[in-house]
Amino acid sequence: MGSDPISEERGVNMAHAGERSGATRALIVDDERPIRLLMEKELPRAGYMVTCADSGEAALEQLRTREFDVILLDLKMPGIGGMEALRRIRDSGASAEVVILTGHPDVDSAIHAMKLGAYDYLTKPFKLSELEEVLQRAAERKRLREENTALRRMVAQREPVPIIIGQGPAISSLLATVERIAPSEANILIQGESGTGKSLVAKAIHAASPRAGGPFLVINCSGFQDPLLESELFGHEKGAFTGAVSVKQGLFEVTGGGTLLLDEVGEMSPAMQSKLLQVLDTKELRRVGGTRVHRVDVRIIAATNKDLAQEVRMGRFREDLYYRLNVVSLTLPSLRERKEDIPLLIEHFVKQFRVTGQKTKTVSPEAMHALADYPWPGNVREIANTIERLLILSPGDVIGLEDLPPNIRFPSGSAGGPVSLAEMERLHLIRVLDHTGGKKMQAARLLGIDLKTLNSKIKRYNISL
Repeated sequence: MGSDPISEERGVNMAHAGERSGATRALIVDDERPIRLLMEKELPRAGYMVTCADSGEAALEQLRTREFDVILLDLKMPGIGGMEALRRIRDSGASAEVVILTGHPDVDSAIHAMKLGAYDYLTKPFKLSELEEVLQRAAERKRLREENTALRRMVAQREPVPIIIGQGPAISSLLATVERIAPSEANILIQGESGTGKSLVAKAIHAASPRAGGPFLVINCSGFQDPLLESELFGHEKGAFTGAVSVKQGLFEVTGGGTLLLDEVGEMSPAMQSKLLQVLDTKELRRVGGTRVHRVDVRIIAATNKDLAQEVRMGRFREDLYYRLNVVSLTLPSLRERKEDIPLLIEHFVKQFRVTGQKTKTVSPEAMHALADYPWPGNVREIANTIERLLILSPGDVIGLEDLPPNIRFPSGSAGGPVSLAEMERLHLIRVLDHTGGKKMQAARLLGIDLKTLNSKIKRYNISL
């Protein structure tokens, strides 16, 4: 049958002008106008947002710019026909589940359609209840497929359950703030020195939020060049660039319903800042190499060891993006500001890093005093790495003063008296680099910082390797 162009523009008609949050997005592709009108009238009552197309060509045009959950596709239509439309839908990378609709039962055609990726098929005439049941199963399959993708990414980034150690006023105030802000949907900016536990606090916020049942994923923005970071965040279509052999969902899609931590967000280039701002403003994105719009539902927590307000003043960070991220701000205290928590942290890490099969070691009062007096420029991450090394290298059951690294035993440096914190950090970097034979990756792991930060410090202190 030919298409009826009455009240339709280019064979497309939307049952609703706006998209309802949570509604299942259905694309009805059928050249029979009564079928389209019936779907437009009945499916919204069952929670569907319906878009209609009267041909395969019109359907493909819709799919170029929009995302759907399910597609009801008539097999016999003028033009390219349902089977060819199905083939092109799958080649386009669309994630919707497709249900085939045919007025001519044909087992071979049904089998062929299933091989091309159709979820199921129905024959005309059909009961509306039967159609709704099939579409519901198809939509559920798509949702489960996306959840499985998110779960695989979560497993790949699995880390220990966060534990925030401390009883002092600084940590008590921080935990009270976390408890107040976690239930909201507001974006959060966490600032603090390297090693202060920004990712742990972000996890704690997620775990106490209504999104706790959704994914919590992390990306370090300093670890990727722009093209790869864009692909990681927003995904890419098949053939978007060399090596893009299949469609890939980005973290904004995979983290749907959950929380995404943008670590070291201050390292983003101006171009990536602009693209991130657009997604945060519209809650929509287009994958690299794609034209289809994908809605996103993600809470953003951004973390940085930079003073972003200062970066804005210096013109290195977009002011509008700063205010978009900084709806709620947290500044984490350094260990120098919470020295009373150092013994608790040491006891925690002694238990956490106990060598299997060995007796639990203890720390002598003299060693504990020296450890508590040390300023810990690398903060909690440095204290964790130090205790892990001591447990491995100290020969006895008690970690004594003589087991501590020289920079902790002799914090005043040379005989000339106290030295600055910067000089102490420089000396510590030199010792660690000497210990690793100049291997920067190994030194960065021991220091608990990333390679980019280590290179920056080496350059700042003019350290020769």
